[in-house]
Amino acid sequence: MRVRKPAAVVKGPPRRKPGPPPSRLPADSLGLSLLLAARVIAAVRAGQSLTQALRPLSAAAPAARAAAQDVAYGTLRRYGCGEFILARLLTKPLSHTETEALLLAALFRLHTRPEAAYMVVDQAVAAAGEMTGGVFKGLVNGLLRSYLRQRESLAAAMAGDDEAVQQHPAWWLARLRRAYPEHWQEIVAAGNGPPPMTLRVNRRRATSEAYAARLLEAGSSARQVAANALLLAKPVTVDALPGFADGLVSIQDAGAQRAAQLLLPVAGERILDACAAPGGKAAHLLEAADIDLLALDIDATRTRRIEDNLRRLGLVAKVGVADCRASGDWWDGLPFDAILADVPCSASGVVRRHPDIKYLRRESDIRRFALLQADLLDQLWPLLKPGGRLLYATCSVFPEENEGQIDAFLVRQPTARRLVEERLLPREEHDGFYYALLRKAP
Repeated sequence: MRVRKPAAVVKGPPRRKPGPPPSRLPADSLGLSLLLAARVIAAVRAGQSLTQALRPLSAAAPAARAAAQDVAYGTLRRYGCGEFILARLLTKPLSHTETEALLLAALFRLHTRPEAAYMVVDQAVAAAGEMTGGVFKGLVNGLLRSYLRQRESLAAAMAGDDEAVQQHPAWWLARLRRAYPEHWQEIVAAGNGPPPMTLRVNRRRATSEAYAARLLEAGSSARQVAANALLLAKPVTVDALPGFADGLVSIQDAGAQRAAQLLLPVAGERILDACAAPGGKAAHLLEAADIDLLALDIDATRTRRIEDNLRRLGLVAKVGVADCRASGDWWDGLPFDAILADVPCSASGVVRRHPDIKYLRRESDIRRFALLQADLLDQLWPLLKPGGRLLYATCSVFPEENEGQIDAFLVRQPTARRLVEERLLPREEHDGFYYALLRKAP
């Protein structure tokens, strides 16, 4: 009997893990962080969300990834500044988007580290050498050195450009000035700074006092800013939070924690979290009382994050992927005691956490969000039992999405009564939020 030899296996090149293209730059170099940040910035300016743009960095070394994120976030927060400078130093628009993003990242680093100017220029040129065969190295070197020679005159010229000074789009600034003539500058300043890092202590497993003591033992300090809310003196990685994996705490802004505090769940109640992902508010409701919670979200990927969060915290709820407006697809006909409607919005109150919003949001989006918000309110209201309550929530500072939305709903819906209205403008302790607690007539 003849034995057939197995067919030869032809091996191709090893498959590379998804992530940024390989680089010859040292893993701990500023050049690599500028290169990686440039790819993120270019992706955002091309229309990707910052969350999407950061995903390729997951394959980078932790230190390089953290440094690149720091540069990318800082560059995007300084909306309009780098663009103003490039417009005056370039003789014609730059066709290569990643090189333009690299220049923006380098200008940000020169702004924050002026004492290391020549090292920044050197490392930016090294990063340019990793792009398109290095054809833009000379341009990067020359432009950054021109900036160093002219930075005082450029800064003086920039003082006349509203977008560059305020680091927000012009339409955004106009809306803030109209809505908050006495406070718009404070809102803008908060949006341009780094966000606070606040923890929510899981009251089922720890007290704020006990957890604050554990933080001190771990080398961190925090102060209590609300019930179960601890504001860290300095942000840390999740790995540095004692008991995080065991569900002792979650990361949640103090303003976001107001949702559970206003809705005040009562044991035994049947509650709907209509737009629940990623699950922070849903988890807080479950920590506050033994309730029957249904958490819905239209995005299957984000819905999995709800499940992951509940699992880590040791909490139980029904979680579903559905459009909450299409109640015929998921509702069992039993009315809810309470509904949390944390609706999609412009996210203008959390822009310091998501600086890509400055680039991605358009003024026309406000009208689009307002129509969606009105539809959500109209579709959710019939699911609430008589005497029940609905908490409307946004992370926006624009009145059209907030009190304007609720005023219009109260005209459309005579069975609704406004019990509480709370507007939180962004400040040191919290981001910007709006809440309106409504009760349905018995």
